[in-house]
Amino acid sequence: MSTSRKVLDLRPGENSVNVKVRVLEVGESRVVETKRGPRTLSEATVGDETGRVVLVLWGDHAGKLKEGKVVQLQNAFTTVYREKVQLNLGNMGSFVETDDEGFVKAEEIPEDMPRASGDFRPQRRRRDFRGRDESYRGRPKW
Repeated sequence: MSTSRKVLDLRPGENSVNVKVRVLEVGESRVVETKRGPRTLSEATVGDETGRVVLVLWGDHAGKLKEGKVVQLQNAFTTVYREKVQLNLGNMGSFVETDDEGFVKAEEIPEDMPRASGDFRPQRRRRDFRGRDESYRGRPKW
């Protein structure tokens, strides 16, 4: 397990992210259509003493966070939406509520958000001739 990170240090395309955050706002669960079919998700704004970030909760995690609570996110991943880094918690990730003693209060969390640098290229997936996933960054070489 990797060590806990700070919100403002998050970068696009990271996996196995562990971070302790306070839940600032919680959105309603909704169903969206994806390439893999309909998926349930909800969004929340979370933060720590360095800044705040949008957290997208997928599947069974959707709608489970409570405003004001401090949670430890484990095995989350990051993506980019409108040039801002987003934190995601999917079926491989988890969260646990933790004691908020000594953790920054909601009103003290800065408005700063991690941003994607201009040269970021999202990771893309393709299938090789055997049907296995191959990941690469940037443009395909074919």
